[in-house]
Amino acid sequence: MFGGSAFTDTTGNLQPGSVWPDQLAPVVRHTDGGLELARARWGMPSPPSVLKTARDPGVTNVRNTASPHWRRWLGPAHRCLVPLTSFAEPQGAGRGNQWFAHADDAPMFFAGIEVRGWTSLRKVKDGETTDDLFAFLTTEPNAEVRPVHPRAMPVILTRPEDWNTWLTAPFDIAGMLQRPLPDGTLRLTEAPV
Repeated sequence: MFGGSAFTDTTGNLQPGSVWPDQLAPVVRHTDGGLELARARWGMPSPPSVLKTARDPGVTNVRNTASPHWRRWLGPAHRCLVPLTSFAEPQGAGRGNQWFAHADDAPMFFAGIEVRGWTSLRKVKDGETTDDLFAFLTTEPNAEVRPVHPRAMPVILTRPEDWNTWLTAPFDIAGMLQRPLPDGTLRLTEAPV
C-alpha cells in the first residue's frame, strides 16, 4: 500500500472494534528508515489557553492549521495516517450516531498529526502519563455528512498518491489535502463497518 517503503508493525495482534477518543488506535507514522504501524492515544495536547485546570483531556480533531499551537506539528515528521473502515457523527440528543463508510469499500485513512512521548494529566485517577498522541484534521462536510454534521467532517484520504503527499510533502502542498471527500464517496450505514 505504501509503494515499497520499509514498513514495520509494532502493534502486535490488534483486536477489531471501534475506537473512541482517549483510546489507543493504530496509526501509520514515520520511523527511522521507513514507516511503522503503531498505537497512539487519540487526543493531541490542548492549547494552554483553553485549559481551566491541570487536566488536559486532549483535542480529537484539528481544523485551524494556522494556529501557532498546531503549526509546530504540521511538518512531515509529525504527520500520520489513521486507518479506518467507517466513522461516526452524533445525530443529536438521544438519537445515537450516524455511521459512514466508503461507497466502494476502498481503503481510507484520516489525515493525522502526532506527537510522541507527551507527558500530561489526561485523567486525574491515572495521574500524569507519557503517551504517543494523535488527532486528525477536519474540513467542511461533503453532501453525505452535511445533513448530520453541518460544520465539519474528517479529512479522509483514499488514494495512495495522497497518502504519500500527506506523509512527505511540505505543508504548503500537503495542506491542500484538507478538503472534503467528493460527494458520493461515502455511504450511510446503521453500524460500524
